Amino acid sequence: MFADLTLLTDSLGLGVFASFIHLADFKFVEGVMAEKIIIATDKAPQAIGTYSQAVKVGSTVYLSGQIPLVPSTMEMVSDDFSDQVVQVFENLTAVTEAAGGTMADIVKLNIFLIDLSHFATVNEIMARYFTQPYPARAAIGVKQLPKGSLVEMDGIMEI
Repeated sequence: MFADLTLLTDSLGLGVFASFIHLADFKFVEGVMAEKIIIATDKAPQAIGTYSQAVKVGSTVYLSGQIPLVPSTMEMVSDDFSDQVVQVFENLTAVTEAAGGTMADIVKLNIFLIDLSHFATVNEIMARYFTQPYPARAAIGVKQLPKGSLVEMDGIMEI
């Protein structure tokens, strides 16, 4: 398969090859092409922009960022930081289940906080949702998050 792509590159030029790969809705997985499958559930907040709740390619699921919106109202759960973290984990749980997995299938978790001093609280609440082995994780301090949220999380699952 890669030899054909190399021949295509040689006969059409690198620019055409790069555009072809960039626009494709597929990626190579073990020598075959894997389709993108959109994951959606009404048990998590609906997308508030031009994105999907999650996208599955092969056995990998890319989880979009979740903020502490209550799915039934699309309103923030509260102004309390702990309540917001719990709601984000509940939203992630709903999306992981819609994808056919669980929180234990998350291999990488990104946590965005507007105040990194809340990191210990995140750890305490995260322990309710994960057991060892824990996913790889990053905690990133940011200036602002959508809808005035104090926390947002996204991740990658392998199912």
